Amino acid sequence: MPLPFLTADRVFEAADDVPLPYDDRDRWRRPYRPGPWRVAVAALALLLASFVLFAAVIIAATAELTSAGVVFALALLVIAAALRLLRMGVWVSARGLRHVGFLTTRTAPWAQVVSVRTVQQPVRWLGLPRTVQGQALLLGRQEAGGMPPLMTTHNADFLGRAVAFDRAADSVEAWAEEYGPR
Repeated sequence: MPLPFLTADRVFEAADDVPLPYDDRDRWRRPYRPGPWRVAVAALALLLASFVLFAAVIIAATAELTSAGVVFALALLVIAAALRLLRMGVWVSARGLRHVGFLTTRTAPWAQVVSVRTVQQPVRWLGLPRTVQGQALLLGRQEAGGMPPLMTTHNADFLGRAVAFDRAADSVEAWAEEYGPR
């Protein structure tokens, strides 16, 4: 009885020749993994949400359902904030570059991108008002208007991970080089 799935010399069929998910250039993708600070804060928020959900169940069993509904809505708000926190960052595709913030999302088609470059400048530490000296990835667009840095060495994804910042910045710059206006 032949077992073709165990042999290394079998012939691949045409159905096996589909592109892998990471080969699809039209899908929005983040060219780096979320950093440990961002993941830790989101995990703590989800832990808090589980306690709030548990409190909503206890309130529903012992008190009024309207009070439980308010607490349940609060838990859903915390869960939505944690998921949005994990979604924040720089996303790229063949269509353009997307900077996802906590409350806003800005998309720049590659036709409008003039340059993507890494510069040495004062940057915010974890998004707080305090600034420190670091590197930032800046987006230059054809239209006028200042845009915040796409990512910095001291944001929640790259704090203490300079090599990861360099790799991510190089990846975004490579996307800009490949898809940007010529």
